[in-house]
Amino acid sequence: MTLRAVVVDDEAPARAKIRRYLAEHDGLLWVGEAADGPAAVTLINRMRPDVLFLDISMPGMDGFGVLQALGEPLPAEVVFVTAHDDLAVQAFEVHAFDYLLKPVGPERFARTVRRLVEKIAPSMARMDALLGDLPAPVHYLERLLLPTGDSAELVPVARVDRIESDRNYLDVYVDGAARRLRGTLDGLQARLHPSAFVRVNRSTIVRLDAITEVQPWPDGEKRLVLRDGARTTWTRRYLSPDL
Repeated sequence: MTLRAVVVDDEAPARAKIRRYLAEHDGLLWVGEAADGPAAVTLINRMRPDVLFLDISMPGMDGFGVLQALGEPLPAEVVFVTAHDDLAVQAFEVHAFDYLLKPVGPERFARTVRRLVEKIAPSMARMDALLGDLPAPVHYLERLLLPTGDSAELVPVARVDRIESDRNYLDVYVDGAARRLRGTLDGLQARLHPSAFVRVNRSTIVRLDAITEVQPWPDGEKRLVLRDGARTTWTRRYLSPDL
């Protein structure tokens, strides 16, 4: 599990040192740095790191000002890296994870890294497991490849008015003309967005925006008039209860 880290310090050598320490640990990955407070706020909001190594005394905005600008809850664990030995209490009041005094040695830095990984990695692993249990997103068709003479055409589904089944074939109606495909109505329906297309009877799917009129029909069914003049019946089996 790799934690993404941002380094904020107005001194280039100090940033380079932390960057070098980060490169020595498999558990942390440097993803950006800033040399002053305002730039740090912009960078952190854009990168959303897991860990922030933050100096306190900087031009424009000090480290505490950066945290105030980020707001609650903080987007990352905060490790202060500073030459001030008198601000530790204030640092922990803003829920800092650790407080490292410059010059920071490799062993002290390594202890902080181990504690960070022990704290954050299990939460990240649980989140990965939860995300892994989510169903894969459904990708609905935006176009259909339909025959036209001796060739074929990619037709946006927004141009399709209705689809009718004929045994192992489908007649796809575009601008009033049928294009024949091999397939099943159930199979194609599963690939069309349900907010745009609806099954109205055993053998017909209709694009909702292609309906120009809904007429009452015997036995509680509906008669649909489509924009190309076609008529079809919306049977009780496929009617929504609120229609």
